[in-house]
Amino acid sequence: MIYLDHNAGAPLLPEIKDHLSTAFESAWGNPSSVHQAGRVARKRLDDARERVARVLGCTPREVTFCGSGSEAAAIAVLGAFRGRKDRSRTRVVTTAIEHPCVLGAVKILESEGAEVVRIAPRGDGAVALEAVLAAVNEETALVSVQWVNNETGVLQPAGELARACLKLGVPFHCDAVQAFGRIPASLREVPAALLSLSAHKLGGPAGVGVLFARRGLDVQALTPGHQENGRRGGTQSVVMAECMAMALEHASKSYEALTAHVTPLRDRLENELIAALPGVTRNGTAPRVGATANLQFPGVDGEALLIALDLAGICVSTGAACASGSLTPSHVLLAMGRTSAEASGSLRFSLGAGTTAPEIDAAIAAVIAQVKAQLAQPRPAQ
Repeated sequence: MIYLDHNAGAPLLPEIKDHLSTAFESAWGNPSSVHQAGRVARKRLDDARERVARVLGCTPREVTFCGSGSEAAAIAVLGAFRGRKDRSRTRVVTTAIEHPCVLGAVKILESEGAEVVRIAPRGDGAVALEAVLAAVNEETALVSVQWVNNETGVLQPAGELARACLKLGVPFHCDAVQAFGRIPASLREVPAALLSLSAHKLGGPAGVGVLFARRGLDVQALTPGHQENGRRGGTQSVVMAECMAMALEHASKSYEALTAHVTPLRDRLENELIAALPGVTRNGTAPRVGATANLQFPGVDGEALLIALDLAGICVSTGAACASGSLTPSHVLLAMGRTSAEASGSLRFSLGAGTTAPEIDAAIAAVIAQVKAQLAQPRPAQ
């Protein structure tokens, strides 16, 4: 299998795989219990929280363990809005290209009476800093903009927005799921009030994420309970928290090596497909991370191409993993100005540390063969 869908989920890191093989044998106690088994679990949970805080550049109390990056983002958006002190602030500013978890959360707020402003990106995939700031006014309760787009890999002006919102006194949430491990990423680069992360994009297991919430910000829990400083009820998984810490520590040390490895491979994939197939273009020409390529294949059914490549042993994607199976065109590409046909004829290739040059060459050959085969098929009469 040639795996080119790392934006959806990365293979487990060897050290995390080893940790998972034995860690549950000694971490079954409830961290909230006062007896010995509970105290052992609490110590390990506290240690994991401190490790995450060191990577992010915050205090341990500002770290909340969640079940996923999507849950972390939902708590950030819904919880910060519902927990706001100034009820006259009812506006939420976001973009039209956010991950479905953020778009779903703001849609819920809209149904509860919030005014939601969704900023469209430019055709190159980037959202203009000025456009977002122009939408922020005295009634704004929250701004939520991702750091790196999960479908195109395009970098968004998260750092500038975070600093501007800090001056304006408006909480800024950053979906940083696709940033960590790919670029220098911490609260130094993006001094957000809220930051959401996921382990399984970084070589950790699915089922654990992190919400950073700056001290003093009221965040209403979606699941009531005393755990996680009242931000997320439910007994914590000590082992998953440890895996989250391990994945973040690895990401903070490996992003330069990863970028140096995947960028030339990604460029070879793009350049050779563009040269071999007429009309193929990049979706997202603004500055982007080195691991992601989103290509448009004119006249091609993207779902059919994905299935054909899967049968050939090559894993790619048509867009956000959380939206796959819907058979609807990518909302990101539509917001960028692509037509429904153009968006439906696009594929995302996302590379990782284990991607090799022979795998890229094999993927190039397979895509060329499958696209030519599809284009050679007779078109149904109109």
